[in-house]
Amino acid sequence: MNLSWRQKGACRGLDPEIFYPVSDDDAGTAKTVCATCVVREACLEYALSNREHDGVWGGATERERRRIVRQRRKTA
Repeated sequence: MNLSWRQKGACRGLDPEIFYPVSDDDAGTAKTVCATCVVREACLEYALSNREHDGVWGGATERERRRIVRQRRKTA
């Protein structure tokens, strides 16, 4: 699996704690960073395909990623 997209992440070099908020309500800072990221889609797809359970990936919280997976199953 090619993970070279990680080198281009807007999160690179930032405190990882930002991306592991206590609750979805505290995910605003991470989502703001993700919104400007050029590899947001690749990051989100990585999290979805690897079933990442913690943190904000590609601008989506764990709850939001679960919703995306459910929606994709319905349309598949």
